[in-house]
Amino acid sequence: MEITERRHDEIMDNVKSQYVSDERHSRELKAGLHPLRYKFAIWYTRRTPGVRNQTSYEDIIKKIVEFSTVEGFWACYCHLARSSLLPSPTDLHFFKNGIRPLWEDGANCNGGKWIIRFSKVLSSRFWEDLLLALVGDQLDDADNICGAVLSVRFSEDIISVWNRNASDHQVRLLFTRSLASSLPSFVLY
Repeated sequence: MEITERRHDEIMDNVKSQYVSDERHSRELKAGLHPLRYKFAIWYTRRTPGVRNQTSYEDIIKKIVEFSTVEGFWACYCHLARSSLLPSPTDLHFFKNGIRPLWEDGANCNGGKWIIRFSKVLSSRFWEDLLLALVGDQLDDADNICGAVLSVRFSEDIISVWNRNASDHQVRLLFTRSLASSLPSFVLY
C-alpha cells in the first residue's frame, strides 16, 4: 500500500511540474512573454560508437535547457545543431519538464512510443514540425504525450514520440490521425 501511495505521489508531482503555474503565467504575461501550456526540457545523449562502458544510461543523459515560453523555445531552438550536423549516434530528447526520458520514469513506465524512420534528408524538417506542434499544443490528447526523441544514426534518423499509456488503442489511433493532420511533412501510409 505504501509503495502505491508513493508511486501515485510521484506521478502527480510529475504531472504538476509539467504545467506552467498560474503565478508564473501571470509574471510572464506582464513581462510581455508568451507562456506555453507545458514546460519543456531538452536532453542530450552522445555515445561513442563501438565503446561499451559501465556507465548507466541515466548517467550519460544530460539536461541541456528548460523553458516555458515561446521566446524561451526559440532562444533554445535557434542554438541547437540541426540533425544533419549531429554526430552518430546522438539522441536529442524533447520532453515535458518533470519527465525524464527514461522508461523507468513514472510518466513513461506504462507508456509506449511511435517510431518513424527517416532518410537523413527528411528528418530535420519533420523534427522541427513535430517540435512546433508539441510546443504549440497542436496535437490531440497532448496530456498523453510525454515527449519526443530524435535519434541520429549512421544511415538514417529515427524520430519517436513517447506516450503515457500504451494500452489505450483509441488514444493511439487519435494520435496517429493528429500527426497526419497537424504536421505538414508527415505522410500516413
